[in-house]
Amino acid sequence: MDDGDLRLDGNALAGVLRELFGADATIVLRTCEGCQGTAALGAHHLYAGGPGAVLRCPLCQQLALRVAELPGRTLLEVVNTVRMERPGV
Repeated sequence: MDDGDLRLDGNALAGVLRELFGADATIVLRTCEGCQGTAALGAHHLYAGGPGAVLRCPLCQQLALRVAELPGRTLLEVVNTVRMERPGV
């Protein structure tokens, strides 16, 4: 088994992100602090299966978000991010 067997794209986290932001967050554009590249959250690489999940930049693999669903609350940590922008819809 390699990382590709455990990796999904960020769209798999759409439900949790919608609960947190009240809108479709998979279209949010994130600029990475590491590579300065910009990509939609839905294109980021999702690694899940433990007590939480992490999203990594699809361009350089730097950590972008940590999410954990706990009883009665959801934790979100945004890291290594210059900017997040939701395009006009």
